[in-house]
Amino acid sequence: MRKLILGVAVSLDGFIEGPHGEYDWCFTDQDYGMSDFFKRIDSAFMGRKTYEMTLAVGNQNGGGFPKLREYIFSTTLDKVKEGATLIKTNIKERVEEIKDEDGKDIWLFGGAGLTTSLMNLGLVDELSLAVHPILLGMGKPLFSDIKDRINLALVNTKTYSSGLVSLTYSLGTT
Repeated sequence: MRKLILGVAVSLDGFIEGPHGEYDWCFTDQDYGMSDFFKRIDSAFMGRKTYEMTLAVGNQNGGGFPKLREYIFSTTLDKVKEGATLIKTNIKERVEEIKDEDGKDIWLFGGAGLTTSLMNLGLVDELSLAVHPILLGMGKPLFSDIKDRINLALVNTKTYSSGLVSLTYSLGTT
């Protein structure tokens, strides 16, 4: 079975965006393990806002990302770009079906709402956090509205000269 991996940059105080939606604080001066991460995945899950952001900046399948099969989760969109799959209903069933398909692991690329939904449904298998050495003070928190306690097991750590720390956790183990 394929793993669903939340891979995200986060500030030390737990924000994935600044107070105005900015992410200019994310380091881009080196690879930070992304090349190895991209070798593990062939698909990406994203919510509507993240999808629209990738369209606006032309990031997907261009800005250093490999070609990925894209699944867009939205109750408000009626269509998505050619080659992407729109998921509007039956999220738990659809995600379980996709995880059961042959292929590499799946990147939960973005959307705080989508992350919350998939975490609460118990569908996320791994957290890959790039913790940046910055305090934003406010912004969009990585986690909010998580229903139940979720036990994590530390799988890997890597510290970079920039001060960024990469943390990998598996979920559901004590």
